[in-house]
Amino acid sequence: MTEAIKVIGIGDDGKQSLLPLYRRWIEESQVLVGGKRHLAFFPDYQGEKVEISGGLKDLARRLKEETRPTVVLASGDPLFYGIGGYLAKQMPVEVYPSLSSLQLAFARMGESWQDAYIHSVHGRPMTGLAQRIDGRDKVVLLTDVNNSPQAIAAYLIKFGMTEYKAFVAENLGGEDERTGWYTLDEMVELHFSPLNVVVLKRVGPSPQWPLGIDDEAFAQRKPDKGLITKKEVRVLSLAQLGLRTDSVVWDIGTCTGSVAIEAARLAREGAVYAIEKNEADLELCRRNMLIFRTDLVLKHGKAPDGLEDFPDPDAIFIGGTGGNLEALLNTCASRLKPHGTMVLNAATIETLSQALAAFKALGFATQVTQVQVSRSKPILNMNRFLALNPVFILRASRERSDQT
Repeated sequence: MTEAIKVIGIGDDGKQSLLPLYRRWIEESQVLVGGKRHLAFFPDYQGEKVEISGGLKDLARRLKEETRPTVVLASGDPLFYGIGGYLAKQMPVEVYPSLSSLQLAFARMGESWQDAYIHSVHGRPMTGLAQRIDGRDKVVLLTDVNNSPQAIAAYLIKFGMTEYKAFVAENLGGEDERTGWYTLDEMVELHFSPLNVVVLKRVGPSPQWPLGIDDEAFAQRKPDKGLITKKEVRVLSLAQLGLRTDSVVWDIGTCTGSVAIEAARLAREGAVYAIEKNEADLELCRRNMLIFRTDLVLKHGKAPDGLEDFPDPDAIFIGGTGGNLEALLNTCASRLKPHGTMVLNAATIETLSQALAAFKALGFATQVTQVQVSRSKPILNMNRFLALNPVFILRASRERSDQT
């Protein structure tokens, strides 16, 4: 039986970070796999060196066919955002970790890290980062050349998240190690080594918004205010969507973004994709994103055109149809995940009737809630009630096969 491949973690200080046993395994192996920097730590290696320079799928295929004793080198802990996790799903491996960059960074800080929120922007866009980290006390960010400490500082400043200071740890364990605390204003002006980890620590209060943000808190059209999903209807619509923390959400006809923004705060580990045909409303939505620290994917367009660029959703909110209801629902139904939900707000019985017929033709089960809200309004030394326009909240989901 072929011996399991050994995946060994190595520090930035090279061989001296390894236990003697690990060094012996490397010396006795016939194939040594790693990044260019890792392989350079072993200039006298007698076997075959395989540099990891492309995708991991081809590497895994090659390693599955390898019969010689093989060692794979990885930075720090191979199971911490490393190659070890990927290879372990593909083949039998034995993993021998070194200290991770996270452990070393907190050791240099002299602080505990079990309560830290960890997120990687290495090779990933920063989109959605604002709502993921907002209000957390400790945040670890794994960076890359593009999503550098400077870029992270600029991003946080853009969203007004200046209650954070940053600890940047560069070249941990190596000869050029450097660590230090910085304000965001300082960090945005400096240059750092590509090998770094950023720890954000909250040193001041963060603003908090409850579910059901007051309508007045949102930037809205002037002078014709009111084109916003009202708070009471918004909360009920979000409840009908049944969002999870990792849901992918579409908001069609987002207008000033009130539903999309609250959805992003609920599905903070997921993603929200919003589309709006009115450019002026798009600009208001962008302003509201900054106010409420939510980073959406926002697109100018008239659905269903433009939805092809979005990933398949778990939930879809339709606040406006643009007069193209049947085509829109057909597109949404074809893209909605199997157990997903659609919620449509209708202000007229004609739109409700048309939507019910369309969903029935698509094989969706529906439930309608009529919402009629009145708010108190002072009059002299008394109060009266002022009625808002009634709204139909239509929830649609695919009928289960065991009910048909």
